[in-house]
Amino acid sequence: MVGRSPGRRFRWFWAAYAVSAFGTWLAFDAFALIAILALDAGPAEVSLLAAAGPAVGALVAVPLGPWVEFRRKRPVMIAMDLVRFAALMSVPAAHLLGRLSLAQLLVVAVVVGAADIAFTAASGAYLKALVRPGDLLVANGRLEATTWTATALGPPLGTAAIGLLGPVVSVAANAVSFLLSAAGIRAIGGREPHPTRTATPSGAEAGTGAEAEVEATTRAAAGAGGGVGARAGDMLEGWRYILATPELRPLFLNTVLVNGLIMASSPLLAVLMLGDLGFAPWQYGLAFGVPCAGGLIGSRLARPLVARFGRHRVMLTAGTLRACWPLGLAFVGPGPAGLLLVIVLELGLITCAGVFNPVFATYRLERLPSDRIARTLAAWSITGRTSVAAMTGAWGLLAGLTGPRVAIAVAGLLLLATPLLLPRHDRTPRPRNTGRTSSEGRTPA
Repeated sequence: MVGRSPGRRFRWFWAAYAVSAFGTWLAFDAFALIAILALDAGPAEVSLLAAAGPAVGALVAVPLGPWVEFRRKRPVMIAMDLVRFAALMSVPAAHLLGRLSLAQLLVVAVVVGAADIAFTAASGAYLKALVRPGDLLVANGRLEATTWTATALGPPLGTAAIGLLGPVVSVAANAVSFLLSAAGIRAIGGREPHPTRTATPSGAEAGTGAEAEVEATTRAAAGAGGGVGARAGDMLEGWRYILATPELRPLFLNTVLVNGLIMASSPLLAVLMLGDLGFAPWQYGLAFGVPCAGGLIGSRLARPLVARFGRHRVMLTAGTLRACWPLGLAFVGPGPAGLLLVIVLELGLITCAGVFNPVFATYRLERLPSDRIARTLAAWSITGRTSVAAMTGAWGLLAGLTGPRVAIAVAGLLLLATPLLLPRHDRTPRPRNTGRTSSEGRTPA
């Protein structure tokens, strides 16, 4: 039903998501600015902080997937919000006492990165249980629109606040946002049943004969090793399920590569624009703030496009188009024409991502059985974050050898190949005993 609200409880979930998203983007690059302005850190130290914190945090989060899976999700989400609040508030507290160090910033980055992944895994599983299946795309569209609104408004407000009130104010605001998020999640209310383990795969989980064989092998290996083997099997279950599922495997490879290549070239574009081309910082901010309107447009278009053309066609088209824009960034020149080119290219990229992301997120949640969601989403996040860190480092080395423009071009050319990893055909099971097919291709209940 078009325009139907996902319900009051979702509105509390959405409010909690919105306040934490704005807090996160308000503090965008805050640790790097603190390291530079308050600790006199050099480029190597800032790069270490930017890459090592999220990467180590992702590795720390590996055992959190199964831990989250078999616990009630709402208490986990509240706990992760409180962990992030406490970790981030230690930064302004140490700064006021004159005890802040780069080591503390690195530890806080690791803790927050791990808590982010655990929260994302729990919230994805909780969202699927919270809203009606037919409202899942609406809910994901609203979350996507909120993300792009926060992306557009947060960094300019955060840097302005740092300039007026000092380097740690945006971190304190981010910490408070997590406290408010915890309050919003608590206000959702309702009873949440305790998750239970299933003894055997069923339905979509059983998959093909090859998938069933992998399932049996994994369970046998986990059982043979006793408690330690079972825990190791639980930790690897998310990756095993992704790679054994034909509908998810190509999307996993596609999204990891696309996000990694886009994020790896982002700092190089900053070097190109602010260094070689002589753009002012406010122009650089404008070039990435204005195109975020495309995320709002795309997220609003996602549902009507799916209703008209079908989910698979929309996901394939938007996923292909978003890979076509970044190559143009290698040809950016100085002056107003160059600035306009960046805005147009970023607007195209973000609009396509705004359509693709909620459709993809809905498709992924619908393909995950309830007792695998947290582990699978955790595995997805861990792989994505470590890949971004690795690719960012690799492209930094490439730019050192060839210059930023060539490195951006290489990333753009590789992105053009990523649509080959998108599923070419809709593998969704069709309802039996009916002459009609669903436009969204949902598995029948």
